[in-house]
Amino acid sequence: MGQQKRTGNVFLIGLMGAGKTTIGRALARRLGRAFFDSDHEIEARTGVRVPIIFEHEGEEGFRAREAEVIDDLTRRDGIVLATGGGAVLRPENREKLMARGTVVYLCAHPHDLWLRTRRDKNRPLLQTEDPRGKLEALYALRDPIYRASAHFVIETGRPSINSLANTVMMQLDLAADGIFDEEDDDGEMKGLEAEAGPDPAPPVPGRTG
Repeated sequence: MGQQKRTGNVFLIGLMGAGKTTIGRALARRLGRAFFDSDHEIEARTGVRVPIIFEHEGEEGFRAREAEVIDDLTRRDGIVLATGGGAVLRPENREKLMARGTVVYLCAHPHDLWLRTRRDKNRPLLQTEDPRGKLEALYALRDPIYRASAHFVIETGRPSINSLANTVMMQLDLAADGIFDEEDDDGEMKGLEAEAGPDPAPPVPGRTG
């Protein structure tokens, strides 16, 4: 992967509340790149909020719009992109993300995600009687997909924004040095896992799942 990964696109994946938008903005500032949030881009193009799209078109309709936006944004050069939590569900999205940039999985566990999102009314998938249970189910389903789609994994816990941004930058530097140019026993590229520091982070603003 080499230097291309250090100077190319950076794509953040992970569950709702993992900090993709907040960390993405901080990372883009440090790298001097344009920042995009796929959910925000969908809202800008349609003129309505994501919950309204879910209400009128269902999750499948939203995912179709999301796939179009991801295809468009990942064709650009030198960007940082925060994806929606369910973006990796479509194989074509995973393929484009992995082929067109460095994919970073911001991994947070369900309890931390629930603490960050429990008062957020802008997350359609959590508008249930048991949002914590929903997060646990989403984590069980999606965590293996996120890990298989990522070039490296950041275990977030509850660190500060600066600590997380520093950790991502460090992993990008390692990627530039060719650390990822190894294969596992199945012939697939290895990712790296890193754990950010212990400083507490503020709640992450609302996003979809």
